[in-house]
Amino acid sequence: MGFLKDFKSFLLKGDIVNLATAVIVGGAFGKIVTSFTNDVLMPPIGLLLGDVNFTELKFLLTEASVNEAGEAIPPVSINYGSFVQTVIDFIIIGFCIFMVLKAYEKSQKKEEPAPAAPAGPTQEELLAEIRDLLKNK
Repeated sequence: MGFLKDFKSFLLKGDIVNLATAVIVGGAFGKIVTSFTNDVLMPPIGLLLGDVNFTELKFLLTEASVNEAGEAIPPVSINYGSFVQTVIDFIIIGFCIFMVLKAYEKSQKKEEPAPAAPAGPTQEELLAEIRDLLKNK
């Protein structure tokens, strides 16, 4: 019973809930950025570069073929276009996170340093004052 109680306590800690929320929101944000890149950003760039679809760019290593048994062997290629697309997604996500963090930092109030306590007399000054008062009595 103690194990289940500890596990429940672990799951309901604020840090775990915040982390789970961040992962879910981050995943959704990643899908938004991927859609933005694939559907909005890359088509005009591809058009400017001569009607190029980046996801279809690849370096073909071997052509598709059929073996002796009549089974189709798929082509082998290095799909560098998909890699370029993923790098662009990463840069956009990184930029967006950077902007969000900058806005968050600006929104946080900078703590003003507490005003210094008024400087009172030093120990030597107090002792000299006491000495003078005793002399006058």
